[in-house]
Formats: sequence, C-alpha cells, structure tokens
Amino acid sequence: MNPQTLSLKVGPFSIQVTSGLPEVISGVQHLYGHYPVNDNAFHDFHVTVDGASGVRRWWRPQANFKLDGILPFKPLPRTQALPMFEWGLNWCMTSYCHEYLVIHAAVVEKQGKVLLLSAPPGAGKSTLCAGLVCRGWRLLSDELAFVCLDGSANVVPLARPVCLKNRAIEVIREFSPEAKIGPVCPDTAKGDVAHMLAPEDSVNRSHEEAKINWVIFPRFIQGAVTSLTQRTKAQSFLNLARQSFNFNVLGDEGFEALNHVITQSACYDFQYSDLDEAIALFDRMAEGKG
Repeated sequence: MNPQTLSLKVGPFSIQVTSGLPEVISGVQHLYGHYPVNDNAFHDFHVTVDGASGVRRWWRPQANFKLDGILPFKPLPRTQALPMFEWGLNWCMTSYCHEYLVIHAAVVEKQGKVLLLSAPPGAGKSTLCAGLVCRGWRLLSDELAFVCLDGSANVVPLARPVCLKNRAIEVIREFSPEAKIGPVCPDTAKGDVAHMLAPEDSVNRSHEEAKINWVIFPRFIQGAVTSLTQRTKAQSFLNLARQSFNFNVLGDEGFEALNHVITQSACYDFQYSDLDEAIALFDRMAEGKG
C-alpha cells in the first residue's frame, strides 16, 4: 500500500501522520474522524508509522514510529502499530510542549466544575475518566493535562481517545454499551489495550479552557467503600510535581503554575470499587451538593 497522509487538529496542536499500514490509517480515521482537519501547511508534529524493512517485513513483522524521520524508540510488533501511534504522540507532546506544565492526569468538567485525576498506572484513573465522560462530563484529557503558565491555572483541552486496559475495556462496555471503542490490541507491554473515542461535543469545545476545582488522587480497590479523604496541599503539590513530565525543565515557571493549581483546588484521596457510586458522588459535587 502506498503511504497515506492525514492532517489533524487535536486540541492546540496540528498533527500530520503518514503511514503505509492500512490498519494505522483506518484506525486513526476511526478514532479521529470527527476532529477538525488541519488545512495549514504548518504542523507541530510530523509523524510516520510504518512497517520495518528487511526480513521484518515478513518474519514477525514490526512497526516503527518516527518523528521528523527520526526513530525515538525501538520498533514494536506490527499488531501494535495503532496503539504505538497513540503512545508515540504522548511522547511527542511530553517531550516538546514546554509552553505548558504537562502533568500525567485526566481532566473532566461538568457545569463549569473541573476534576483533575492523577494516579499511577493501574489505579483506575482512565476507567473513572471514561465512566464520567459516558455520563455527560466533558473530556479535556485522559493522559496529559496541559496547564497554562500565565497564572490562571487553566487547563487547555486535549480531548483525545481514552486509553482502556485489560478488564477496564469490558467494564466500560458493560457500563455504557453506547460507548464507541476501537479495536482491542492484545498482549502489549500494558496488556490488552483499546481506545474509547472522545465525544464529539468534547472535541468541538477544544478551544474552551477550564479552571481546576478539585485535585483527586483516585484508586480502585476491589470491595472498597466509595470515599473521599482530604489531603494536605503540600502533599498534593509533591505528588503532582512527581507526575509532571516537565516540572524540573520549567523551573520557576513550573513551580508557580503548579502552586496556582494547588492553591485554588480542594485536594482529596479517592477510593472506589463501584463506578456508579463514584460518578454519583462527583455529580453531586458538580451540582454543589457534596
């Protein structure tokens, strides 16, 4: 197949993706078909996802991710080419977007109230994010929160597909049968992976920044009672600093931006085992009843 090129506008970024792999082109069209097309010549990122050359074209085929023609990391099995595009795009943004403080966090909004959800892998952050989005919360981010450096503590929307892993895929399918979920890629380094499409309304509102109200550190614990426990701002600051990709790179700017986020936000640990109960709690908070 001859290489095809797609140009996308994703949040504040323009992305050009070129691939000769039909599963990548069709996969990106499926996940990003409702995003604006970038008609300008300029792109923030020129990405290529292609099959490896030589014997790897036939024997245990592999795929490579390139940024501006450069290979930033090792190839993966070709069966993982689509999630490789998503992971590679994460790498591009965390490596080069230093006009923002970039935090590993999900961000959702309802009725003008904004939750920033930060947690290590496996804690249930993306499952909770997907559940909230399926119940009417606006998606601003699943993986990367882009915080403005102007002192506003606003988050710039980056409504990309939500990455679901392993049991979370079936949890969200059962929780919200109308959710649009892309193909499942098995046996990656993260287990089975699939992506839930961002709602069209969230994509259309990608120009609307939002001010954070709550910083939440969620954790799924089987059989746990749904509960919020207040935590200190100092402890929360340190946790978010550790979850930031460029806090040290930004220096004083990064410190001030994170300080504004923590100063204006209520900070909590959150544990849950029942997704309906978790969403009901946050709905009450958004309505001013919790």
